[in-house]
Amino acid sequence: MASTSDIRKGLCIRFNNDIYKIIEFLHVKPGKGPAFVRTKLRSVSTGRILENTFSAGHKLEDVRVETRSYQFLYPEGDTYHFMNTDDYNQITLPESSLDAPKLLKEGEVVTVLFNTEDSMPLSVDMPASVILEVTYTEPGVKGNTATNATKPATVETGATVNVPLFINEGDKIKIDTEKGAYMERVKA
Repeated sequence: MASTSDIRKGLCIRFNNDIYKIIEFLHVKPGKGPAFVRTKLRSVSTGRILENTFSAGHKLEDVRVETRSYQFLYPEGDTYHFMNTDDYNQITLPESSLDAPKLLKEGEVVTVLFNTEDSMPLSVDMPASVILEVTYTEPGVKGNTATNATKPATVETGATVNVPLFINEGDKIKIDTEKGAYMERVKA
């Protein structure tokens, strides 16, 4: 059993007869009344996001998980194929178990969380950032670095990311997987 003081991002808990992963949380201590924790939970089976508030000291049933490294092979419809980097076994996961499927490049190594009770895969943790090549964007203009103006750019995985005006096709950019936002241009 865990309590509200143990809540952290990525913690898997059993709640409402399902397993949820905490994707956001905020400890709130108002001036009047008891403290509480606001959470945003994602169901690992359906991908549905639920917001819930737990009062301070509330007991949570945590799920014991273990992590394994897997390499992303290819997408097929709504399923994604992964290979274990240790024993080369392959698994398929639904798109709902991925945090940012549009930013996943073939060959990328990710961490898959497994429930230790039944060895079922729960969710996929992406790396903090990925480096992708821009495949399409409007041409950049030299000297457009003073303002915070952005333009949409399509990267090699098909995702669209807002980038500064000076980014051109063929540039490699670093993208924050949590927010899906441009971080910096990567020199080749």
